Amino acid sequence: MKDFKNLLIWQKSVELVIFVYKIIKAFTEEEKYGLVSQTRRSAVSIPSNISEGHMRTTNKDFRHFISIARGSYAELETQSVIAYKLGYIIDKDYQLLISKIQEISKMLSSFYSKL
Repeated sequence: MKDFKNLLIWQKSVELVIFVYKIIKAFTEEEKYGLVSQTRRSAVSIPSNISEGHMRTTNKDFRHFISIARGSYAELETQSVIAYKLGYIIDKDYQLLISKIQEISKMLSSFYSKL
C-alpha cells in the first residue's frame, strides 16, 4: 500500500483528532496552554506517526513509529481521564472518546504485531 491515507488505522485516528478538537473547545481558557495544548499534541501525534512510519523504508522503522503512536494514545487517554475528572468533558462525550481511544489502541497493537 503506497498511500498512508488508505490505512484504516490512519483514517480512524484522524477522526479521533477531529473529535478531540471538538470536545476541547469547551475547556476553560486557563487550560489553553496546559491540558488543551497537551491533549491536541498527543491526539495529532497518533496519525502523524502512522503516516511518517508508513513512509519509511523498512518494517522495523515503521514499527518504531507505531510504537510512538501507541505512547501518544496512552498520553491521550490519561489526559482524557484528567479532563473528565476536572469536569471539562461531559459523561456522554467522555464515554465516546474513551471508546474511540480504545479502538485505536487495539488497532495499533494489532498493527504493531503484524509488522
